[in-house]
Amino acid sequence: MLIVECKGSPYEIGHQHGTAAREQVHRCIAFYSGLFLKNCKQEWPQVLEHASDFEARAREKWPAYHEEMRGIADGAGVALLSIVALNVRTEINFGLFSDGCTALAWHTEKRAYLGQNWDWMTAQKENLIITKITQANKPTINQITEAGIIGKIGFNSSGVGTLLNAIKVYGVAPSQLPVHFGLRMALESDSAIEAVQKLESYGMASSAHILIADATTAVGLEFTKSTFARCLPDELHRVVHANHLLLEHPGETDTVWLQDSLDRVQTMTGNSSKVGGGGHEPSWEDVSRLFEDEQNHPTSICREAIDENGSGTLFNIVMDLKSRRAILRLGRPVQVEETVELSL
Repeated sequence: MLIVECKGSPYEIGHQHGTAAREQVHRCIAFYSGLFLKNCKQEWPQVLEHASDFEARAREKWPAYHEEMRGIADGAGVALLSIVALNVRTEINFGLFSDGCTALAWHTEKRAYLGQNWDWMTAQKENLIITKITQANKPTINQITEAGIIGKIGFNSSGVGTLLNAIKVYGVAPSQLPVHFGLRMALESDSAIEAVQKLESYGMASSAHILIADATTAVGLEFTKSTFARCLPDELHRVVHANHLLLEHPGETDTVWLQDSLDRVQTMTGNSSKVGGGGHEPSWEDVSRLFEDEQNHPTSICREAIDENGSGTLFNIVMDLKSRRAILRLGRPVQVEETVELSL
């Protein structure tokens, strides 16, 4: 897996990303161009028209992110609006084609686990990269992302980590913070609560769930274009989430776009209760095995794509935010293709 170390100004960070991952960025654009055409009946020029509204707002409201996207575009030799389109893919499609996954935050006596399986179309696996971002006056970030996207799943040197679950609620608010900007903003925070407060202060442009945690705290932040709700840890200090809203969001309707989401939450909750019951301290191996569960296969926690257009688990990541360490397993966690250890 490509690992890109990015340092300096926002533009320099982006340029290093785009230059090193040039091939992956081009493939990523081609992937989403084909997907949007198939599922939305929109040619790429039409997609870029949607992206132009977000580009103008990013330049005004989040200039550092705009500069980083400009750097990626220049480094990869593509148009700026193509990079903006990747970063607001959730908003352009009202969340229709975002990723699915099963996520877990679990604070035990010794560790602060944060882990998930990230499920998406298998063609996109080759475009996943790891970026290590070092910038002035902000925590250093280790994250796994789709090439060209500035914020995704990972952790920082302050021990703050992020996971993402797609949730399909119709509607978008273009003046508010795009989901992938929100992930990056959380990873630039010094605590989970600081991250949550930042995102709530801006408002989010579309629906999703971001599981934000640090060494002592976990908050499952559910949101739509008009609402926020916080999922707090249960009696075993866990937050378990998948791809449907768990809390009330007045005026918003969840489509529960993946019906198996309800089963995956129940399975993860039940399995982790068995592992952590009776005061047992779960080991790293115990937590990792939770993501190998194939109950209700192929739409299981460890998901398998049953055809070329299907969604399967592309990677598993388990982090310990106390030790600022993570193990990334590329591929389905029962069929690991590559293992990468990350630390800060």
